[in-house]
Amino acid sequence: MASSRHRIPGSEREPLAGARSLGPVAPQERIEVSVLVRARPGARAPEEAIGDRLPRERSYPSRDAYAAQHGAAADDLAKVVAFAHAHSLAVVEESAARRTVVLSGSAAQMAAAFDVRLQQYEHDGGTYRGRSGAVSVPGELAGVVEGVFGLDDRPQATPHFQVLEPTSDAIVARAVTASFTPPQLARLYHFPTGVDGSGECIAIVELGGGFRPADLKAYFAALKLAVPTVRSVSVDGGRNAPSNADSADGEVMLDIEVAAAIAPKAKIVVYFAPNTTKGFLDAITTAVHDTTHKPSVISISWGGPESTWTQQAMTQFDQAFRDAAAMGVTVCCAAGDNGSGDGVSDGRPHVDFPASSPYALGCGGTKVTATDGAIASEVVWNENARTSATGGGVSAFFALPDWQKKAKVPTLATSGRSGRGVPDVAGDADPATGYRIRVDGKNLVIGGTSAVAPLWAGLVALCNQQLGRPVGYLNPLLYGSLAGKGLFHDVREGTNGSYHARAGWDPCTGWGSPIGTKLLHALAGAEPPA
Repeated sequence: MASSRHRIPGSEREPLAGARSLGPVAPQERIEVSVLVRARPGARAPEEAIGDRLPRERSYPSRDAYAAQHGAAADDLAKVVAFAHAHSLAVVEESAARRTVVLSGSAAQMAAAFDVRLQQYEHDGGTYRGRSGAVSVPGELAGVVEGVFGLDDRPQATPHFQVLEPTSDAIVARAVTASFTPPQLARLYHFPTGVDGSGECIAIVELGGGFRPADLKAYFAALKLAVPTVRSVSVDGGRNAPSNADSADGEVMLDIEVAAAIAPKAKIVVYFAPNTTKGFLDAITTAVHDTTHKPSVISISWGGPESTWTQQAMTQFDQAFRDAAAMGVTVCCAAGDNGSGDGVSDGRPHVDFPASSPYALGCGGTKVTATDGAIASEVVWNENARTSATGGGVSAFFALPDWQKKAKVPTLATSGRSGRGVPDVAGDADPATGYRIRVDGKNLVIGGTSAVAPLWAGLVALCNQQLGRPVGYLNPLLYGSLAGKGLFHDVREGTNGSYHARAGWDPCTGWGSPIGTKLLHALAGAEPPA
């Protein structure tokens, strides 16, 4: 009976704008879904457990201990397994740490189990399997199951990088005054010296594309740096699959080359997954709870406007980032490349998710010019407010965090309500002053906030190494005891469309770009150098 079923809150979904139904999905099509189960009760929020404390004053549980205390309860997992068996679905995987049960079955079995209609849709970007309305489960799973992902396999996110132009000369040797190698930006931003990321692991989430070892060898030889250790992890069938420089390879190589050039001795682990909500979430939870590689920082350069996500998805991504924060893992997310509208054509401001999660370090973009090895000017990145400008603004989904209440975050123009302000920090992102990168045998200049997430991930890895402990969840510190300490280049000029730069925090570049050594000293509890 319909009344005996429970609708999963926030699971409602609509077809993509302009999509046309091609008819029902073939009944025998095989589908895998990830069922997200509630966490054990009693976990304190990271901002309560660690608050505005310096890294040396924080303590974190191991991944195994955290899973035992706060992962899914065995009884809850067993209920999902029993539900699967009752509907002739195969159980592919169970993970208490990730709170995930992966189920497999035919489209007909999935439609019956979750009470959905599955249709094949055609849209400008191709075809996808979709659903409309809510997902439901039997009443006995009410409150146990918090999300179901994989029934709909539309492309969920876009990479936040922009290519300026190909160059034919050697990356380092060519005297290009408008663009930079990552080490040059590290020097401009006064990143700590004498550290190289040894002992740290940087996780990178990718939803397509791949890397070629030959490109990495050539790139790092040109920079006169050792070739980094890069490993790939397959999630949901995703794999390292390079194709050409115009594809997502540009994103993958940008992320790896920036992070590894900043922290050359850090281990780089790339989690490849399909570009679906399920793939994206599974890649994040796999990285967060990876007991083999144990990343201390995660870089994410993919995202999309909050309005394109289901509420159940944003809630579960946020929960995964909360787990990361509770275990001392910093999550750096690109804030988007399409200005304050974030690519939505309704004329209203929107922010990019997952950067809008309060547990993410949202990374916005600037335009940097340099003279004699020093920053000559730094303004908000905005070459075109709709197509080539930093994202930033106010979340329509996440409430204003307590730690951000003194930052003078504007209210949403559409509703007048308060929300989480984005971004938190910034760095060079304008393709006109971009990063010299090698992709698929080509030397390119690439920008976008995609570059800022691995830039910050590299800086975090250096700080972690120097401090001997993770800096972890930075946001409460940046808006709390470290606010106003002169740890950033305060970007006060420019606009991203609806919002303008100003003194202090703003919805274009957050607190600004880093002064790395000052940030490190402040995190160590020492007086910042002059």
